[in-house]
Amino acid sequence: MNINWNDPGFEGFAGQNPFAARRANRPRKERKAIGTPLGRTLINLLVTLVFGAVYYYVALPAINLKTGDFYVFVLLLCAVYAFCAMLTSGFQGEGVKGYFQFVKKQCKIPFFLAIGMVVLAIAGGIVGWQIFRAGAYRELLEVETGDFAAEVEEISYDQIPMLDAASAMKLGNRKLGELADMVSQFEVADDYTQINYKGRPVRVTPLRYGDWIKWLNNRRSGLPAYLVIDMVTQNVEVVRLEQGIRYTTAEHFGRNLYRYLRFRYPTYLFDEPAFEIDEEGNPYWVCPRITRAIGLFGGTDIKGAVLVNAVTGACNYYDVADVPEWVDHVYTADLIIQQYDYHGTYVHGFFNSLFGQRDVTVTTDGYNYIAVGDDVYMYTGITSVVSDESNIGFILSNQRTKETRFYSVAGAEEFSAMDSAEGQVQQMHYDATFPLLLNISDQPTYFMALKDAAGLVKMYAMVNVSQYQIVATGATVADCESNYRGMLVNNRLISEEQGDVIPSDRTTVSGVLAEIRSVVVEGNTVFYLRLEGGGNTEFYYVSAADDPAAVLLNVGENVTLQCDALSDFPIRAYSVQRD
Repeated sequence: MNINWNDPGFEGFAGQNPFAARRANRPRKERKAIGTPLGRTLINLLVTLVFGAVYYYVALPAINLKTGDFYVFVLLLCAVYAFCAMLTSGFQGEGVKGYFQFVKKQCKIPFFLAIGMVVLAIAGGIVGWQIFRAGAYRELLEVETGDFAAEVEEISYDQIPMLDAASAMKLGNRKLGELADMVSQFEVADDYTQINYKGRPVRVTPLRYGDWIKWLNNRRSGLPAYLVIDMVTQNVEVVRLEQGIRYTTAEHFGRNLYRYLRFRYPTYLFDEPAFEIDEEGNPYWVCPRITRAIGLFGGTDIKGAVLVNAVTGACNYYDVADVPEWVDHVYTADLIIQQYDYHGTYVHGFFNSLFGQRDVTVTTDGYNYIAVGDDVYMYTGITSVVSDESNIGFILSNQRTKETRFYSVAGAEEFSAMDSAEGQVQQMHYDATFPLLLNISDQPTYFMALKDAAGLVKMYAMVNVSQYQIVATGATVADCESNYRGMLVNNRLISEEQGDVIPSDRTTVSGVLAEIRSVVVEGNTVFYLRLEGGGNTEFYYVSAADDPAAVLLNVGENVTLQCDALSDFPIRAYSVQRD
């Protein structure tokens, strides 16, 4: 019989494997400590410091007790030190219990520091629980009650933002594709911040590097331009800079905006930075500074903002009250919505928000921006906590100062109004953007753009908030408003005098009719008119479909035309009145 003594399955003649037994009785190899106790401590500290430096450079945790990232950072450092101590000391223990006892005995400072951080985090979190501090959460946002008709003025059409972020993004990418010297190296960033620039609503966004290779090729000169998209005319302007943008979220290493801020303000907590330009067109990053007002981690609010010049990197910190007036985004829309939800939910305490829910209100699922004066305001609807597809009002909140006013306007919520507008042109399959709330002859009115499948704005719609079956559409904003006012008159919501108001983007011109020409365009007769006197040589055109009275005009008559205030030649007229 052949016996394989090395077969681990062989158990010998007595039922035992002599080699397995020998291995089991073999003494464990003793781990030797490295150097002297002082040397081991220095090695442990050095490894921990190297790990901490690398982690800090990559993760960028704020050195602040009011952020969970800092606790994770400290606990990781303690764990790394303890692990190194086990390796350098020749630790012989077994199991979790053995490791725990070793750390407790040999790494007292990291051990008790870790325990203290955990206890502090738990205690600080409990102190800020909403069940205990519901009143404090409600007071984060001060909301005043306003009068819609008296305080919300009828806005001129050169201030109504008609493009949403998605449409602006399409226009921006298309514009960059036209620039042969940039399209191969750069892309358009996804910022598209809405600001009020020189009295007009625009969206601004910087460029970014196409990839790492293109970053290496261009980082010395920086990003050469930024884009300005006019939200009224849909014009896209590429603003080229003498010195490129060097500090941006698209950068790497030391010029990356997040790392640049962290190294200069190691204790600050920052919200997401917003790209803006001042009135001279200089690019800046507005970086809101966060504070925790309740406990250690609760009650997020804004304390101030750091303004970073995107070209030079110059930094200046301002408290909220001192932020320059050209800045539009200090408080983010998400933060304002969160604070209002606290304000409306805890109106009668924490338990009322769960049981009974008397007078509990929340924001609707969407928001938009509108320029008022020199500032940008966030708009969102307010509804009861029970979803019933209706609003009880809305808020306007200044994104620079957080001044917030509630307007009691009962009616359809925004998504119902969007469905109503889409139903008006259902054969065209247009999609409505999230609406703005406008004042049209003291009537709260939803205004929205209607986009085709390619994301291009094709029409505009106005929906009455109180009676959302009143829907008007038009190819231009002026047409839409004219149709809407007519419907308000027909429904006896406004007087005929209010319905005859000339839109703000139109004007009237009077004179003697010197020449008439006509042409048929797509089955409609269009008349081209020229007036005498004053060196007036422009032609105006009016379709018989817009004003049938145009077919009765004769040369030599005195006429008054209602036409576009700003238009290329020839100028469109909407109506003709014979004097």
